[in-house]
Amino acid sequence: MMGKYFPMFIDMEGRQVQVFGGGRIAARRVSVLLEFGAKVRVVAPKISEKLEELAWQKKNLVLEYRSYQSGELQEAEIVIAATNDATVNDMIFRECRHKSIPVNVASEKEKCDFYFPGIVKEGDLIVGITASGENHRMAAEATERIGRLIKEDQAVDF
Repeated sequence: MMGKYFPMFIDMEGRQVQVFGGGRIAARRVSVLLEFGAKVRVVAPKISEKLEELAWQKKNLVLEYRSYQSGELQEAEIVIAATNDATVNDMIFRECRHKSIPVNVASEKEKCDFYFPGIVKEGDLIVGITASGENHRMAAEATERIGRLIKEDQAVDF
């Protein structure tokens, strides 16, 4: 049965994304968002070296070494809650719901308005792959296979 998630491509250039959490998952999400031109603000008491390195390289990334504060989502267009505290993630989720801001709670698929797909990029071709949040391994394998197929067929004029 088909999931309720509609595959949609959004122009992320200049969009304000607020990410709560400074670990591995946050770093992966931020890296992809920056690649597509988003302006990202990361809020976390502790931030990984990977995110710190990205902040040195990218002007669209701001790091704030602090915890989430209720009511701070004034400028966010999209929010990612990737903290290691379920209570904080839930508070972020509730504030986003109240303000009609799309949110992705990394640890709870039921609290995700959107998923991050596996992405294959080759020139102007962009493919996004998801298993509706159910089977990450299957989505990752499909992403890898499709990526290989596209690279093998580079000579074909799309």
